[in-house]
Amino acid sequence: QVHLVESGGGLVQTGGSLRLSCAASGSIFSINTMGWYRQAPGKQRDLVADITSRGGRTNYADFVKGRFTISRDTSKNTVYLQMNSLKPEDTALYYCNAVVHLSGSTINYWGQGTQVTVSS
Repeated sequence: QVHLVESGGGLVQTGGSLRLSCAASGSIFSINTMGWYRQAPGKQRDLVADITSRGGRTNYADFVKGRFTISRDTSKNTVYLQMNSLKPEDTALYYCNAVVHLSGSTINYWGQGTQVTVSS
């Protein structure tokens, strides 16, 4: 089991910045990838960015490239999402995700979500 706790959401004006944090606990040694997804009302949940546990390879959605940066602090079992140049269309509930590959199965763990609202 992996437990994820997000923090750092809030209300910000267009062009502003926020940093989200996601602290993992439990069977963290089993995590292959951690990332951030977002879901706006009435829309599907989309990948924003992710990072591998070994090697720290990153992957970004096109709509955040150049504005958002995902990083990790392995000593704190925490992943961060630095969001700059925020736009109203970035408004969504942001979820932390951890992927575990175990015995041929893939298990996804999710945090409770943190709201990001960008005002115009």
